[in-house]
Amino acid sequence: MEWLIERVKSCKDVDDAIELLYEHIPKSKNVEKALFFTQQKHEGQLRKSGEAYAIHPILVSVFVAYLGGDEDMITAGLLHDVVEDTCCSIDEVSSKFNNEVAHLVEGLTKIMEIRDSELIPSNSNEKIISSALSFRKMLLASTNDIRVLVIKLCDRLHNMLTLESLSPAKQRRISEETIVVYGPIAHRLGISSIKNHLEDLSFKYALPSEHKKIDDYIQEHSQQLQLRLNHFTSETKTLMLKNGFIENDFDIERRVKHYYSIYLKMQRKGVSIEEVLDMLAIRVIVNEPIDCYRALGIIHQNFNPLISRFKDYIAIPKENGYQTIHTTVFDNKSIIESQIRTKDMHKTAEFGVAAHWKYKSGGLNPKLEWLNDFKAQDEASENIEEFYEIAKDNLYSEDIAVFSPKGDIFTLPRGATVLDFAYEVHTEVGAYAKEAYVNKQKTPFLTELKNGDIVRIITSKEPRFRCSWVNSVKTGKARNAIAVNCRQKMKEINNKIAIDILVSVFNVRDRKLRRWLDKENIASKVFKIATDSVYFKNIVNTLKKYPKSDKILFPFLNLNKYNIKKQKFDNIVIYSNQNVSNVLFDYCCHPKRGDDIIGFKKGSDVMVHHKFCERASTFMEQKEQMIFVKWTREAPERYRLIVGLENKRGSLATFLQYLAKMQINLVTIELGQSEEGHADYFEMILELPDKNIELAREKLKARYRVIDFVSANDVYK
Repeated sequence: MEWLIERVKSCKDVDDAIELLYEHIPKSKNVEKALFFTQQKHEGQLRKSGEAYAIHPILVSVFVAYLGGDEDMITAGLLHDVVEDTCCSIDEVSSKFNNEVAHLVEGLTKIMEIRDSELIPSNSNEKIISSALSFRKMLLASTNDIRVLVIKLCDRLHNMLTLESLSPAKQRRISEETIVVYGPIAHRLGISSIKNHLEDLSFKYALPSEHKKIDDYIQEHSQQLQLRLNHFTSETKTLMLKNGFIENDFDIERRVKHYYSIYLKMQRKGVSIEEVLDMLAIRVIVNEPIDCYRALGIIHQNFNPLISRFKDYIAIPKENGYQTIHTTVFDNKSIIESQIRTKDMHKTAEFGVAAHWKYKSGGLNPKLEWLNDFKAQDEASENIEEFYEIAKDNLYSEDIAVFSPKGDIFTLPRGATVLDFAYEVHTEVGAYAKEAYVNKQKTPFLTELKNGDIVRIITSKEPRFRCSWVNSVKTGKARNAIAVNCRQKMKEINNKIAIDILVSVFNVRDRKLRRWLDKENIASKVFKIATDSVYFKNIVNTLKKYPKSDKILFPFLNLNKYNIKKQKFDNIVIYSNQNVSNVLFDYCCHPKRGDDIIGFKKGSDVMVHHKFCERASTFMEQKEQMIFVKWTREAPERYRLIVGLENKRGSLATFLQYLAKMQINLVTIELGQSEEGHADYFEMILELPDKNIELAREKLKARYRVIDFVSANDVYK
């Protein structure tokens, strides 16, 4: 691919571009007609660099041809901008060429480029929405034909190669979009030849200072790095020839790793460029799969391997079709990654989904079910940002392989949990899962899985709503399924809460209240009362007339009985027609600020629970009196407390009870360890009711050993 990139960069006029295209495909009437049509439609249009615009679609088609695209794909590549940028219509494309070409061009046109005038600054809050829109259009336009995505990747690659003619702000914005949108899609399609170039080109513009640090280091140590690579390559070749391989049976490629992959290693491990161990890599390419294992044996017998870095993607291929053995070994104080694959595997790794177009044989094709998953997720997602977050997580992550008890392989992103596995098997398995066993040991559902784990899921007869876990699972499939189920469950809960709150306000049976709602035609919207205080007050005002119309001896005494008052308690606001003296948080669910909450009235106190708390659900079934509660808009100031406690049973419980009496809300708690292995000091994040830290400090110091008590909102966060 590198030689082609250099040729494309050197093409400065239309004739050179056409000549390069015909080096990759034979001349045909359709291609010649498309070339003429493209030049005619783009006549007089110039790129920012000053070159004729027609050069761009021709060079995009060069990349499409290189990937093995058929004549329709190449024609669509030539015409991909005519509908968007000229007076041409899809109907004209269809009549002059064919329906297939028109179908591809229409798919490409739906993925509208973000025009220069619409480019959003990279530091804008709108950036994620912009990326999400582009992402969604790309994926949904390609669900019917994967060729649309391949042509679009070629289009973006040529745009990235000519980015220097744009302003720095536009270079950065387009590069950021390329990293978060186009790179991940190329990865999922298995087209590493395009993915690596897109990432490195984007990295240069999106993070110029980080790129420069890596480039400076590589250039400064270039000779030393090449000597190490040459030495290891030479030794490996000699060893393979000594151990039964013939000169023409294998090739060895060597390289310094891509800049962006080095940068990601630095970020993941929190190390500097000097501390990145495996910056060098060789690739051994052999004829047959069995030869891969012969080569692996030779390398492992002669160099010390880092076993933790060994991965066999031949036995367990990645979902994008990638098959290669990875091993990292020591060689004279150098650490070098060795990749071993066959020629067919190499073609699949370079060309991914396009490999079976370019080479009729070849390795595994990427699995494309994920495109259908995205379509389902888009239909279920309430907004594009939600869809984007799900898709982004699903598209680009390192994979692990885990097994069902029958030996079926499931590929999951690194960091995936047992519950992710359950949803990967089937959406209903995830929803009905009640127990899990990993390697025959009973395991919590949020346990992170490791490569090679064997997972068994036991299901129940009833679905389990694990709504508070939606951000704890890793895969988009699991997150989306939980979110969809819980949105419906939340609506049902809110409907019940709304009825119960109104029953409490008017002190009537729910049957009578429902009749009032039906008369006012608001029964279908009543669920909004649970979350909207303004709507709640409006509905109460609407329904006031019904109890007044009942036969009451002294109706004038009831005039203000149903006025809803706002009562504020620290970080909770109550709306009710009844007086409340205190707000308490029950011990069972520990809702955090921002969680969905409900309140139950106990005398003059209100007990606050998470909406999905099982204990709260029981209270609702028992018809406990409910009251409208919500968080205050302003988050209370938080403080960090480190306190030493006696190492005896019950000391922590007594301390927490004392905090509750002081109306102090506990947000988090961490246990410190003494030399004997027992917890004897605790670090906590607290919220104070009145922000009087001095008074709280004095009260605590009077009874406990306070080691530190300071604001958690310091300037350094």
